Amino acid sequence: MTELARIPLAGVIGDPIAHSRSPALHGYWLQRYGLKGHYVPLHIAQQDLQQALEVLPKLGFVGANVTIPHKEAVLKLADVVTDRAALIGAANTLIIRADGRLHADNTDGAGFIANLRQNAPQWTPSAGPAAIFGAGGAARAVIAALIEVGVPEIRIVNRTRHRAEALRADFGAKLVVVDWVQAPSMLEGAATVVNTTSLGMAGKSDFRVPLDALEKSALVTDLVYTPLQTQFLIDAAAKGCTTVDGLGMLLHQAAPGFERWFGHRPEVDAATRQAVLSA
Repeated sequence: MTELARIPLAGVIGDPIAHSRSPALHGYWLQRYGLKGHYVPLHIAQQDLQQALEVLPKLGFVGANVTIPHKEAVLKLADVVTDRAALIGAANTLIIRADGRLHADNTDGAGFIANLRQNAPQWTPSAGPAAIFGAGGAARAVIAALIEVGVPEIRIVNRTRHRAEALRADFGAKLVVVDWVQAPSMLEGAATVVNTTSLGMAGKSDFRVPLDALEKSALVTDLVYTPLQTQFLIDAAAKGCTTVDGLGMLLHQAAPGFERWFGHRPEVDAATRQAVLSA
């Protein structure tokens, strides 16, 4: 068997980064498939980002994931940016080519859709409007993905309305902006409901929007996965809704990068999920 000239390295760039579950996930896949490679957390401050990206190819890195607060900044530093990363305005996946050029992509939207299709196979995007809480980078990825799969209308609410208005300007007439005080009403007739905010996350403020108008036929998902079952999901399930937690999105968004870096498309299954939860 021919040995690799260099063992491929990848990692996740962020500040902070010690909390990330990505090293456990990619480490599990590397071990599961018997692949040579390492995936490490890279705590890089904002002022050091450009220098770090310039050094990575020389150290043998083939790519990296990118998380807060660098997902927007890497677009300006990459040599090539995919159309979807440009549309979303953020990148979460970097591929370092053999010549050292940096290719930036965003797989968050694809991971979001794959999570729903795997865990709620009966979900039909065209069944009715989507209602989205939040207007940050995660919301942008979700909106782009929902438009792509045929959701007819997307209602969006954010505590700061102008951020929601900016999304409508970028994504077009399918978006309907709702005032935060009217958030409960946007659930009427919604077939897909998504929380993209940090509300309900461990250590953050509670999600307090009443769900009285929620249809029991709706699919409800939360991008938060700590805790795995947020109060938002618990309340939606109590109303009879199908619910999907946010961990699957983390797993699915990671798969394309892993394939590009290490040459094998990993399976996202119950064993993968358990490995990350046990880390």
